[in-house]
Amino acid sequence: QVQLVESGGGLVQPGGSLRLSCTHVGSIFNMYVMGWYRQAPGKQRELVATLPGGGRGQYGDSVKGRFTISRDNAKKTVSLQMNSLKPENTAVYYCYGRESGVEYWGQGTQVTVSS
Repeated sequence: QVQLVESGGGLVQPGGSLRLSCTHVGSIFNMYVMGWYRQAPGKQRELVATLPGGGRGQYGDSVKGRFTISRDNAKKTVSLQMNSLKPENTAVYYCYGRESGVEYWGQGTQVTVSS
């Protein structure tokens, strides 16, 4: 059974940094695309960043220049380094994976940016 297991959420002050990680378990293959989406209360889920294997990262407009996505294919892990965090970045962050047209989602990890 394929699962995406997230870690790294929490509470951080405005201007601070957090790093999220997600490990793909239950399959011997790497997913073609891995990335992150987020959903704030009362809002739709939105793209944060995605990264295809061997490709370039794509970012939501609001996080460009502050967030960086990376992958470690040997460990089947995708990470999201979030810098200069703002209160409006508060949301549940979901790990995302896609392989052979099938989408997978993690359980979500809460990120709260507040003083």
